This record gives sequence, structure tokens and C-alpha cells, in this order.
Amino acid sequence: MTDWLTVPCRIPDRAAVAAATARQGTLTKPPGSLGALEALAVRLAGLQRNERPRADRVWIAVFAGDHGVAAEGVSAFPQAVTGEMLRNFAGGGAAIAVLARELGATLEVVNLGTVNDPGEIDGVTRQVIAPSTANLRIEPAMTDAQLDAALDAGLASVRHAVAAGAEIYIGGDMGIGNTTVASALACALLDERPERLAGAGTGLDADGIARKVAVITQALQGHALATSPRERLRRLGGFEIAALSGAYVAAAQHGVPVLVDGFISSVAALAATALHPGVRPWLIFGHRSHEQGHARVLAALDAEPLLDLGLRLGEASGAALAVPLLRLACALHGSMATFAEAGVSEG
Repeated sequence: MTDWLTVPCRIPDRAAVAAATARQGTLTKPPGSLGALEALAVRLAGLQRNERPRADRVWIAVFAGDHGVAAEGVSAFPQAVTGEMLRNFAGGGAAIAVLARELGATLEVVNLGTVNDPGEIDGVTRQVIAPSTANLRIEPAMTDAQLDAALDAGLASVRHAVAAGAEIYIGGDMGIGNTTVASALACALLDERPERLAGAGTGLDADGIARKVAVITQALQGHALATSPRERLRRLGGFEIAALSGAYVAAAQHGVPVLVDGFISSVAALAATALHPGVRPWLIFGHRSHEQGHARVLAALDAEPLLDLGLRLGEASGAALAVPLLRLACALHGSMATFAEAGVSEG
């Protein structure tokens, strides 16, 4: 078992929060007039232990892994797409590659195991655990060793981000069938019905969604004895979801704020908070996706996302789109004149 998971998470700095809150009260604007942007800047100040936080250096990690449950026909796309997308990420053609480039963010792509193995690719870190997880409908998705390897991949990514001086960490996912996996895991963690959480994913029709619900129902019945967060993640998770969970725990331990992406990433965040409750203060939620179960997961995490654009792509794309909001919140907080500096009368 990964002993590092028990290391305490850092605690936001109350002094920095107090200083940032006081600064907000002196800026040339009516109190509270910038709404959520003010709260965001103050929160980041506490997480970064800096009265004037920044969101310039952004680290984006996309974890890719295939799922045995894809054999059940739960996706509108063939499983070969996972491996093919690794080349697209590295070649700069994927949505997240475009967004990372526009943001000046570092993009790390990690191959945890694909059925259609593309081999060595420049720009892709190869940490293959297995070609895919097992089919969770009939057996546990991962062995203990495989789960540990996936969690450790998340830790390694955060260590890379910390070494690069990242101010914000974003995790993304790629894996055909992973909305089925995420829905099953969320159902187990929330004691929820599959019909409430299973959605269209990459574009399933009504019959496809019904098939997905049936598969998840069978998986939950088969793994009903799994009661600990770790065991639920092992039995019902995936390599990329476990890596994201590990990354979120590690980021909280290292004091790096996390900007969480969509449904898959939010389920990984749900698992991370179950593994280590100290993670939650470090999670900022980028957007509310179009996937049916995302609103339920966000509610369970008491999360208020920054954007709601009807997205359902994954890859960390929604979180990346929220980065400019973080940057502007920091710029307003740090660069606006105070009443005294501007010679403006206070109300």
C-alpha cells in the first residue's frame, strides 16, 4: 500500500486570507462588487500563502488509460481511440493541447496503458501499468499493485509540477469507457442509483445509456462488499481516475491549488476526498459539464464551479478554460489601486 497517502495535507494560511480580505476592502470599488472573483482571489491567497496570489505557471497533466468494461459496448467510440489520442495530444492537435499552448501552460501526457499501444512517443511519459483494467462488470478493475502504481503516477506528476514552480495544477483524463467507470465509482461512493448518474458520455443514444446503466448495476452488485474508499477505487475505478485521485492528494500535501475539470475528474476528486479528507480545501472546480451525473457529484463535494458551458469533452479542457478567470481575479486583486493610492474618497 502507498504509505504516502497518509501524509497530512497542508492547511491554508489564515494570515494570508486575512491580509487578502483586508486588501479587498481598500480597493477602488464598492465592497463585494466583483463577486466571486474577490472570493477566488482571497481563497488563492490562503492556498498559496501569499497576500497577492498568481496563476501564471499552470501545470496540466492528462492521464490516459483503457478500461476492460469497454468490451460491454458502453461507448460510442472504439477503444483504439485512447491510444490514437496520445499521438494527437503530443502532436498539438487535441483541444487541451491547443488550450495549453494558448495559456502558456505546461502539458504533461502520461500513458498508463492502452489496448492500442502506440509505443514510445515524444512528449508522452510512458508509465504503462497494463494494456487496460479488467472488466469491472465481472471482476475487480485493478489489483492492489496496479492501484498503487496508478496512485503513484499521480504523485510523480505533482512532484514534476512542484519542481517546475507550478502555481496551479490541473488534471485531465483520456480513456474510452471512463464515464461508465466514473459513474460506477460515484454510485458506490455516494450510495446512488446508476440511473441518476449514467449519461451519454461520448454520445450514446437512449439504448446505449440503458446498456450502460445495466452494466453499472451488475458491477455494483458484484462489488457490494467493497466498503472502504480504497477498495471501491480498486474495484470500480480506472488507471487514469486513480492517478487523478493520487495527484489531488499529493497536490494538497505539497500545497498546490488544484483546478478540477469535469465529470471524470470530479469523481476522482470525490475519491481523493474519501481517501484523505484534508484534500477538499485545495480543490477549485473549473466547470459544470453536460454529463448527467456531474451536478450530483459537485453537490456532494459542496462545489460551485466557475463555468457552465455545456462541455463534455474531458482532457482537462473545461478547467483550462477557467484559468483566465483565475488570472484575472489575481490581477484585479493585486493591481487595482487602493482608495488611498488613487486619491478616491471612500464611501
